This record gives sequence, structure tokens and C-alpha cells, in this order.
Amino acid sequence: MSKNKKHTFQTEINQLLDLMIHSLYSNKEIFLRELISNASDALDKLNYLTLTDTKLKDLKFDPRINLSFDEKKKTLTIEDNGIGMTEEELIANLGTIAKSGTKSFLASLSGDKKKDSALIGQFGVGFYSAFMVADKVIVQTKKAGEDKAYTWISDGKGEYEISSCVKDSQGTQITLYLKDEDSSFASRWEIENIVKKYSEHIPFPIYLSYIETKFEGEGENKKEIKEDKNEQLNTAKAIWKMSKNDLKDEDYKEFYKSFAHDNTEPMRWIHSKVEGTLEYSTLFFIPSVAPFDLYRVDYKSGVKLYVKRVFITDDDKELLPQYLRFVRGVIDSEDLPLNVSREILQQNKILANIRSASVKKILGEIENIAKDNVAYEKFYSQFGRVLKEGLYSDYENKEKILNLLRFHSSKQEGSISLKTYKENMPEGQKSIYYIIGENLELLKASPILEKYAQKGYEVLLMSDEVDGFVMPGVGEYDKTPLKDASASETLQELGEQKVDEKVKKSFEKLIASFKEALGEQVKDVILSNSLSSPAALVGDEQNAMMINLMRQMGQEPPVQKKTMEINANHPILEKLKNKDDKELLSDIAHLLYASAKLLESGSIENAKDFADRLNNTILKTL
Repeated sequence: MSKNKKHTFQTEINQLLDLMIHSLYSNKEIFLRELISNASDALDKLNYLTLTDTKLKDLKFDPRINLSFDEKKKTLTIEDNGIGMTEEELIANLGTIAKSGTKSFLASLSGDKKKDSALIGQFGVGFYSAFMVADKVIVQTKKAGEDKAYTWISDGKGEYEISSCVKDSQGTQITLYLKDEDSSFASRWEIENIVKKYSEHIPFPIYLSYIETKFEGEGENKKEIKEDKNEQLNTAKAIWKMSKNDLKDEDYKEFYKSFAHDNTEPMRWIHSKVEGTLEYSTLFFIPSVAPFDLYRVDYKSGVKLYVKRVFITDDDKELLPQYLRFVRGVIDSEDLPLNVSREILQQNKILANIRSASVKKILGEIENIAKDNVAYEKFYSQFGRVLKEGLYSDYENKEKILNLLRFHSSKQEGSISLKTYKENMPEGQKSIYYIIGENLELLKASPILEKYAQKGYEVLLMSDEVDGFVMPGVGEYDKTPLKDASASETLQELGEQKVDEKVKKSFEKLIASFKEALGEQVKDVILSNSLSSPAALVGDEQNAMMINLMRQMGQEPPVQKKTMEINANHPILEKLKNKDDKELLSDIAHLLYASAKLLESGSIENAKDFADRLNNTILKTL
């Protein structure tokens, strides 16, 4: 390798650095929390390897984090004796962002510094937060079990430099050359306060080295004595192993911020210790704000697995079901083997039992949140859509999940539960009705709702993408069938008032002309007594949301044919039934079909045809 090799930061890193340097002035001190958290992760990884990797079993390893400072030089150093990095890992970890979710997150930033700084908290500011307070950062690192060590240097302005160096032991040392306005961080009291505030429950000892100046004697005999001090700042206890009685709310909140790299406080936490056939501890947090990668396939798991306090993995998405991927936390088992592989984990009965019990506890806590409507509204706005995914992936807890869901409805503002819907059902109503679409406002305007309103029935309005997948498979709630309100079979069950035969006869000519005009676009044209709109499209073919999803996946959906119902009591149809102008009737048939289509899906196939027919009809009426 050539000496002092220069590299350019990836574009996304430069964006991130710009945000770090210019957005987070209100909370600069979190840089130390982030660097200590990274050091703790490095110790976790080596701790595991010394117990499971034969090459490292003889390594002398006393895990610790050392902090030191120099007030005159305005430097602060964070050092660990953890896993360390190779040259390739330095480039991968400190020069690029490999995770595509991070790239899309950065692309979605608004440019509003205040809003973006809040988002950065969810993202986890990590190593780059050092540049909030430093105008130069030097990293020296040596991978455990390797001979070579490397230095990484950057001023955060687009480039970094890597060169070989000499380092006696494994691990990473980060030295920050502080900006003049941030030189206060090279202070014993400042460092001590930050560690106590943010890193008290890091499970490895954090030491602060400093020189204490004392004076002995009086007058001319007074002497200045400098003494080297090495003071442990934290308790170094794993918070999840501690008794709940020994912990305060602040302990949980600060641990969460450090653990989840989130500047906001958690909404709730669930701390459990189980003893018996299985012995394990869990600590789960429900965030206040959804992680930025919540809806990405490559989302990062928020749960770490430990065995007897030894870190095993933070990259196993099987620790909790996918629909609970917003949960952050720790599972620590006393019964799993330390050398458990990912393949073994996926089929392990011990972990399956821990997972099952954990899911029940988390859902139980969400039920507790639901007792407070204001708090639950906040929770549901962040995580409600994800929760619905559990309906098709977690049959064991299906009823619990159904109880936690909230829906908009045709009868009231806000949202309601299925339990409330059932309580409000009028006598004679035997099913729970819902309608699925892409847009809530369109659903509210759907002519199909008019049929149910006549009976006094409420219809649930579902406009989340996931609804089209999960709701048709639900079947029933509390022994009451759930039915798609737009399906032909459901509409037949509704038992709407039949159109008088005499009225039917008077519309025969108009219906025949509409059928001829619309041709293959519709399955049929029929009269209805239960509409207030002029026309509606009904049928149980794929809903508009499913059509859209198929197109997003590159599949062309089959041609949709629905029945067009026309309102026998509407003045437009009353006036049309005796008209003989074939061209006018054709134009109006297409206009009514298009307007019904717009109310159903928000779009029509041929906008020009619609405009031409509309203009033609207006011209004829003038």
C-alpha cells in the first residue's frame, strides 16, 4: 500500500457531514455518546470472538473504554481495545455508506435544517458526529489477530487519508482536535457529565484519565503536585440484567437514546426477567418516531441478542416478527450456546419460546397505550400500517392485532376500533362492512356507501396499501364476518329494495342505449333504488389498490369489468330516459361511467375522450 493514500468521501457522506456540521448545534454533546456506543459495539464483537474463535481464544482481553483529554492542545481521545479494523474496513466504515436505505433516507431530506436534524437522530449520527465539534479527526486502529495497523485522518471537507502506523494492541483510538468554540469538551467535568447522562449503562467500564493538580504546604513551602488519575465513570452494568426496582425512568430513557441512536425519548418500554424452565432477560422499547427504514425490505433489525451478557448478533430479523420491526431492544438468554449460528437460531426452540413470549408482552404494552386515546393516536400514526402486516404473518395473535387496529369510517370523523364498530351495529346487521381504495377522500365519496347508509350501516374505509393484501384474508372478527362492501355477493346480501317493474320498463330503452355505448367496458348496466349519485360501479373484481400494486410490480392487471348501476330516482336519468339523441346518450353514458370510475379509483383511462364528450354535451345544452 502506498504511503498516505488519499480517498474521496462518497457523496452521501458529504451530505451527512454537512448536516452534522450545520444542523445539530443545539445538541452537540451527543457526539461523545455516539463514539462511546461505537466503542462498546467493538468490544461486544471481540468479546464474542474470544469465546468462540480458536484463533483469538488466547488473546488477553480486558474490555474497557478509555477517555483522555488535553486542555492546552484542545484534544479529546476515545479509545477501546475491541475488534479494530483492517484497511478495507476503514474505507467501508468511515468512507462510504453501503446500505441503500441510508441513501434513500438522505435523498428524502427536506433541506430544512431544523426538521432534518430531528431525522438525523433516528438515522444514528454515529462516527461522523465527531465533526460537529472537531475540525480534524485522527483514527488509529488495529484488527484483533492482525499485525498491521492503520491511521485515518480527515478534516471532514471531502477527503480522508489512510496510512500505515504502529499500534501495540488491538482496538481503535479516535482523537478529536476540537474547534475553538468547542474546546470546553476537553474538560474533566464536561466529559464526566456527558458520560453520566448518556452512557451510564454501557456494559463495559469507561475510564477517564486526567492529571489532578494539588498543592501542599504554605507560603514559600507551597508545592504543586501533579497526580495521574484513572477514574471509572460508569457502573458498567447491563441495564437489562438489573432489577426494575433499582432503575428510574431516566435510566431507561438515556439507555434507549444511546442504544437506539435516537435523540427522542421512547414512547414505552417493557423490561422482563424470566426464571424457570428457561432463564432470560428482555428489554424492549417502543420508539416515539418511526425509524426511517421502516418500510424498506433491507430495514435494520432493532433488537440485539446476547447470551449470558455476551453479544451474539444485531442483524437477525427473526428475533421478532417483521410487523414489530419498529421495536428496539435486547434479548439476553442464559440457555443458548455461545457459538449458536444464524441457521441454528432460526430453528431453535429456546429462541422460539422467547420470541413468542416477547411478542405477547409487546402487544400487551401496545394494548396499554390504546387505553389512552391521545397516546394511541400518536402511536398509530407512526406504526399502525406496519401492525396490520401481522394479520397474515402471525395467526397466533390475530385477534389481539385486530383489536389494536383503527379505521376511518363512513359515519364519523377520526378512527374507530372493530370493537366499537360492533357495539354500534344496528339490530339486524350481521356483518362488518369495509371498502378498500387508494385515497381516503375518494372512499368517503364512493356511491357504494349510499347503499349502506340507507340501511343505517357503517362502512370502514381502508386506504393503506397493505389493506388490499390483508383484509380479504381476515374472514371474521369476534365471530362476525368481515365483508367487502363493494363485492357483488355482499351487495346481494344487503337485500336492497327492488325497482318496481313499471319503472324498470320505462328505463329499458335508456339501459339498452347505455349498454350499446359502453360495450365491453362494463359487465352490465342495471337500475338501482339505493343510490343518491347518478351512477356507481359495483362488482367483486380486484380493487383499485390491487391493480395499482400489480402495476408497481411490473404486472399488467386483467381488464376490469364491473356492473354500472344507474339511479332510477335521479333527475338526470329521469330526463334522459325519453331522449332519442343517440350521440348525446352515448356521450352521457361514457361521462357517467368515467365519473363513477373517478370516484372509485381517482383516474380514468382516456382523459381526452372524457374532455371531448364533456365539451360536446355542454355545447348541446347551450
